[in-house]
Amino acid sequence: MTTILVTGGTGTLGRLVTERLRADGHEVRVLSRHAEPYAVDLREGGTGLETAVAGVDTIVHCASTPRGGDERAAQHLVGAARRAEVGHLVYISIVGVDRVPFGYYRTKLAVERQIEASGIGWTVLRTTQFHDLLAQVFQVLAKSPVLPLPAGVRDQPIEVAEVAERLAGLAVGGPVGRVADMGGPEVRSFESLARAYLRATGRKRAVVNVPLAGKAYREFRAGGHLTPERAVGEGTFEDYLARRG
Repeated sequence: MTTILVTGGTGTLGRLVTERLRADGHEVRVLSRHAEPYAVDLREGGTGLETAVAGVDTIVHCASTPRGGDERAAQHLVGAARRAEVGHLVYISIVGVDRVPFGYYRTKLAVERQIEASGIGWTVLRTTQFHDLLAQVFQVLAKSPVLPLPAGVRDQPIEVAEVAERLAGLAVGGPVGRVADMGGPEVRSFESLARAYLRATGRKRAVVNVPLAGKAYREFRAGGHLTPERAVGEGTFEDYLARRG
């Protein structure tokens, strides 16, 4: 039986990774800011982190936030993992972090590089955006009578449970470096995804495509965050919305 630590183990992805690993008989420790007995803020580190990683075979690093602090958190995690002689560090990243000059993407790429240089055996999986994130974005935008969208942008959302299954499989294997990307089954315009959300939720909103400026927007329009050649996901956005009710 493998002892695995899942950071962000109460989050959208980490919770499902934890459930899958436990169902397969592994001992799983959940680390998050409020999950006892391993309630740790990775941005601060400290003795709680040292306790959490002690005796762990593998770490699955799912904890992340666009509000900042990911690089500092990774520094603390890598340091603790080295001291505990953890053999394998698995990291979930995003397709396009090396192509799209978007702030959060740059941070994810920086964390990838920290992990690669850590001296610990590592595995990195990049995926496209989860269905859940798109639904959250559309929910916020639909509060207005007019739903504004970035003109010309497409997306390739993926079912988070499928990503969790892949991560769990990687966690119980050995370090393999950067693995093949995972993309959702369809590359869709933002407008088509937004209209699917409006239909499923019974909302009527005017949809307006708004041209934006900047290098990040140009790369999103160019599809730098997509991986159509790795459209391995099965669940569509409509499947997600129907299940969500």
